[in-house]
Amino acid sequence: MVLSDRDIRQHIESGKIRLTPAIDFETQLGSCSIDLRLGNVFSVFEHSKFPFIDLRNGVDMEQVMRQVTVADDETFVLHPGQMVLGITKESMELPADILARLEGRSSLGRLGIIVHGTASVFDPGWVGNATLELGNVGIIPVGLYPGMRICSFTFEPLSSPAEVPYGKRRSSKYVNQTTPLASKIMGDKR
Repeated sequence: MVLSDRDIRQHIESGKIRLTPAIDFETQLGSCSIDLRLGNVFSVFEHSKFPFIDLRNGVDMEQVMRQVTVADDETFVLHPGQMVLGITKESMELPADILARLEGRSSLGRLGIIVHGTASVFDPGWVGNATLELGNVGIIPVGLYPGMRICSFTFEPLSSPAEVPYGKRRSSKYVNQTTPLASKIMGDKR
């Protein structure tokens, strides 16, 4: 079951779902989702420095990517075929009995902009700013602006609270993130 606009508002107003800074219900609340805005920090691949990313022998992902900060009134141009990591302006905190799903916005999808490739589920207990896997599958560069509505989240209650919410798991890699963190796949156990 997906929460309706009425339930989302109630959960936010009661503090069960926390979004910081506060959202504008009039422009960000949909019938069953909430839109979040694009932050100012992006992680871009240093593709000219590495011939490929070697997942078997390891690579320091912090060297493969560099962060770019864009002022509120500046444009970040996403070129065709380019994939970068972005971050939401809002930080989100979920309780142990609700999961969130990240979705793209149709208006951006119609321009060729995708906001996530695979990472759409935010586990119960998630805390932090959501990293966006921004890609341009179109044929024309698109300018993105910090503060624009970039994605939406839907919320689903669990049948019971998670025994070990995301923030309490030892294997949680991205808890409390405030910038678009590079992949931590090298820390996976094989």
